[in-house]
Formats: sequence, C-alpha cells, structure tokens
Amino acid sequence: MKTRNNNSGTRRIAQTDTNDVFSNTALIQQLSDEEIDSEIRQYLTAAFSDNTKRAYRGDLAHFEAWGGTIPATSAMIARYLADHAKKLSNATLSRRLVAIGHAHTAQGYPSPTDALLVRATLKGVRRKVGTAVKQAAALKYGDLLKMVRKLPGLRGKRDSALLLFGFASAMRRSELVALNVEDLRFCEQGVIANIRRSKTDQDQRGRLVAVPRMKSAANRRKTHYCPVQHLENWLKAAGITSGAVFRSVNRYDCVMASRLTGQSVSLIIKQRATEAGIDASQLSGHSLRAGFVTAAAQSGASTTRIRAQTGHTSDSMLQRYIRDAELFSNNANVGLWQ
Repeated sequence: MKTRNNNSGTRRIAQTDTNDVFSNTALIQQLSDEEIDSEIRQYLTAAFSDNTKRAYRGDLAHFEAWGGTIPATSAMIARYLADHAKKLSNATLSRRLVAIGHAHTAQGYPSPTDALLVRATLKGVRRKVGTAVKQAAALKYGDLLKMVRKLPGLRGKRDSALLLFGFASAMRRSELVALNVEDLRFCEQGVIANIRRSKTDQDQRGRLVAVPRMKSAANRRKTHYCPVQHLENWLKAAGITSGAVFRSVNRYDCVMASRLTGQSVSLIIKQRATEAGIDASQLSGHSLRAGFVTAAAQSGASTTRIRAQTGHTSDSMLQRYIRDAELFSNNANVGLWQ
C-alpha cells in the first residue's frame, strides 16, 4: 500500500487493487491460524455479495481519487461529504461512509465515520440538500405489449420472455438473471419460481413467486402475451434444459452458455422501448418491477397481494409507486368539474 506524508504524519492511501478489504483478505491476515480455520475463511469470503463488493470498491476508489486516505480523520470525511453534498444522492453518500468505515476496521484502524462531526455533517446535508430518491420510471403495461410485439429470432423470443415474465413476476433484475431452469416448476396453472437469494435475503431463506397462465377465450390478447407461454417458448427454442434461464445470444442468433447480467436487462428494456417508439430515457432495469406495482395498484389490487408478489416486507416502499398510480384516479378534482 502506498504512503505519503502530510501535516498529520504518514498515511496509507486506499488501494483497492492491491489490498481488497472487501474480500476480507486484510481481516484474515490480521488473524493467526489458531484463530481462523479454512471453514471460517470460507464464510468470511462470503460476507459480502458480489454486487455489494463491486459497489464498495467503487466507493473507496472514488474517495481515493478525491484525495482520501486510509486512515482518515473525521475532518477529512466531513470535507468529503461537503464537497459531494450536491453531486451525489444521500443514499450514495451513506454507502460511501459504510465502505470507508469498513476499509478502516478491516485494517485495524478505528473508523472516523462514527465520529459526531461526520454524522452531524451528513445530517446537515440531508436537511439542507434533501433526501429525495431518484426513482426509475414505471414501465406502462400498454408500452410493454408494444415492446414485445413480433420480435424476430431467438433474441426476440428471449427478450419477449424476459420482459413479460420480468413484469409479471415483479422480480428485481438481479433475481431475474440469477434464475436457473431448476428453479422453475411449470404446472397447469402457470409457473412457480424459487428465488434462492435476493437483495433483501442474503441468508438464502428463499421465496416462491407464482406467475399464472393467461387464458381467455374472450380476450385473445391475454393469451397471446401470456408470460408463462413466452417463457416456455424461449426455453424450448433455445434448447435450454438446465442452468441459466436467460442467456446471451450472439449476433448470429446463437444461444451462448453465459447468463445475462443485471445491466443487460436495463439495456434490453431501453433498446426494445426505443424500437417501439417509446421514450426510454427514464427507463431502467427497475422499470419492470415498478411497472407491475403501478399497474397492479391501478387495477385495484391490495397492497397485501402486491407485496406477496414483489417480496416487499412493508407498504412503505410500495407507496411511492402507488401514489403515482393514483395521482389522477384519486384526484380531488374528479367529480368537481362535472
């Protein structure tokens, strides 16, 4: 790890490439063989998910590029917060503090992020700048159907299945791309998917999500856009019988072994929306999930039923989307001007 001298003495500059504190290497090196065995090492390595480690590494790299050092003083951290108060969201700043704090404790230093100066500065930022969360636009049900209409080739079958099933299951994009064929159980009523791990279930308790078949003799559109049918069509056409459900398709329309990433979901949504003449600037990988919540609320589904599909543990996270869905339907002007 590099060093430099300043008025506070010699400090070590955070170097995520040579000393990856988020893989717990630094922590393990501080312990003797008597204190830690191979089994404990294995569990320590699994302490952070890949997505969390990736985010924390980026956070520490950003702090370093700004001029931050490990160890840092509380005044340095407070200055870092002040410099980025209007550039970064409150959630990002809070996560940066967690990453910086872990970088200290993993190397045996007390964390300056717990200091009153730092906490008071963050509180001041929240009060002065605000804590509004940037929210992904919900994909409208009608726009979803436009996006999957007559998509050609294997790539088209994959994207139709991904978009329709992703919307109906209300899964996070990370959950969607992590699905294996072994996690799916097809039946007459539809399909049951086993989400083995999710953002809010790092302990792998798992959760079952059901997507029913859409059958209606009176409404051909329901049958034509059935998420379960499109999922079955994709798996059959791609010849996928085990392993990753949603995979890469090369430019020759050949299915690859590699599974899609969460970023791939965002790109597919934006691409198919643009092709359908829909403004994709506010859409993201979260738009399928947000779209389901909004559409379900508009159709009159209770929050209990919506949470059963999304896996939310409380109504608080749903309310943002439900409020948007009801801006006009429950508007006080309704009936006033008639």
